[in-house]
Amino acid sequence: MTQDKRRKPDWVIDKEKGRRRAARETVWLFGLHAVRDALANPARARLRLVVTRNAADKLAAEIAASGMAPEIADARKFPAPLDPQSVHQGAALEVRPLDWGGLAERCAPGDGAPVVVCLDRVSDPHNVGAILRSAEVFGARAVIAPHRHSAPETGALAKTASGALERQPYLRVPNLARAMGRLREMGYTLLGLDGAATETLDAAAGRLTGQPVALVMGAEGPGLRQLTRDSCDGLIRIPAAGAFGSLNVSNAAAVALYAATRGR
Repeated sequence: MTQDKRRKPDWVIDKEKGRRRAARETVWLFGLHAVRDALANPARARLRLVVTRNAADKLAAEIAASGMAPEIADARKFPAPLDPQSVHQGAALEVRPLDWGGLAERCAPGDGAPVVVCLDRVSDPHNVGAILRSAEVFGARAVIAPHRHSAPETGALAKTASGALERQPYLRVPNLARAMGRLREMGYTLLGLDGAATETLDAAAGRLTGQPVALVMGAEGPGLRQLTRDSCDGLIRIPAAGAFGSLNVSNAAAVALYAATRGR
C-alpha cells in the first residue's frame, strides 16, 4: 500500500496543529491605550511587541519599564497578525490571557456592598469592552460571562475597553446559572434587566442599598435566556421616556451600574 504523496508527513501536521494551538493560547492586543496598559500590568505575560517608530516614542516609558525589546516595524508593512481593519495605531503586543482567579476569590462580599455584572451570551467584543470600561469606572467587583457564546479576550475587546481589561476582572465561567447560584449563596441579590419588568431600576437600587447586587444582562435581541431568567431573584427595567425607547447592552450596563452604585 503506497502513501499518498500529496499528504503532508505526520510530523508536519503535528507541528502545524501545535502552532495553531499555541496561537489560540495567545492574544494580540493593539492600539496605544491597550498596549500601554498591558505593558504596565505586572500580571500580564508578554511575548512579543511590534511598534512603529512613532508608537515606540509615545510608549517609551512603558517599554523601558517592561524590559521588552520591541520590534520596530514599517507602518506600511506592519507584521503583527492582525485583522486588516484593525486600527492598531502602530502598536501591537502578543500576550497570554489574564488569570483573574475564581469566583469566590473575586466576588466574596467582604466589607461594603459590592456590585457585579453577569453577561448572558453577550458575544460582541465591542459591547463587552465597553461594559468592562463602565465596570471599572463604577467600581464593579467583576464582570462574569460563560466560556461559550460570550466574547473572549481579544484585541478588539481590549481596544474598546481602553485599558480597563488590565484592571477590571473579567471572569469566564463554565456555567452562568451555576455561577449565579454561587453568588446568591454569597449574599448577592440577582437582578435581571428586562424591558417588560414591572419594577424599575431606581426602585430596586433603593430597596437594596447596602446589599451585594448582581446585575444580569442578556444579549441584544434575544435578551435573557429562560434558565438565566429563572435564576434571577427579580427582574427590573430601565424606564424609557418613549414607548419604543431602548438601549444597547453596553449603554444599559452603564446606566444600571450608576444606579446600583450610587450612594454605596
